[in-house]
Amino acid sequence: MTNQRILSHFHESAETKIQSATVLAQPIAQAIELMFAALSNGNKILACGNGGSAADSQHFAAELVGRFERERFPLPALALTTDTSLLTAVANDYSYREIFSKQVQAFGQAGDILLAISTSGNSANVMAAIEAALEREMRVVALTGKGGGAIGKMLTDADVHICVPAERTARIQEVHLTCIHCICDGIDVALFGGDVNE
Repeated sequence: MTNQRILSHFHESAETKIQSATVLAQPIAQAIELMFAALSNGNKILACGNGGSAADSQHFAAELVGRFERERFPLPALALTTDTSLLTAVANDYSYREIFSKQVQAFGQAGDILLAISTSGNSANVMAAIEAALEREMRVVALTGKGGGAIGKMLTDADVHICVPAERTARIQEVHLTCIHCICDGIDVALFGGDVNE
């Protein structure tokens, strides 16, 4: 019973990724192009999300500032999920909805990118961050699932929506991580050409 349940997780995860690949290849390519252009122009990428999506934000920033699969100079990316003093001060003095938007207002500039991650597409504080980013003439790359929720309706034609065609949060998160790795790889290839594994 236990082994069968474990196998079903692996099979469902693999099937979700295969189903997502065709649907998401184009928006992932657009996200790579948008982020590479911003980085090439001296701009930065801010990332935010809650829970597992907060971890994904930090994972993404670590891959850019550190490295993905090849040695290169650090790239400017910042997860807005890590400063506990800032997060708790804003949540306590204002509201939890503003924990990311105030940081976007503080650090974001025109031409920067916001990587907004929400499996449901309905996270209020991520939506507030998107509002702040659009007000500052930043572009948004949104990673969502479950049809995209309210976030899908907020984005402009200049933004990119990577919406995983799944309803189960765990499966969406697993595809989000693959998307993040694709984006990091794409940025490296845009910078250096070729493939580290060739």
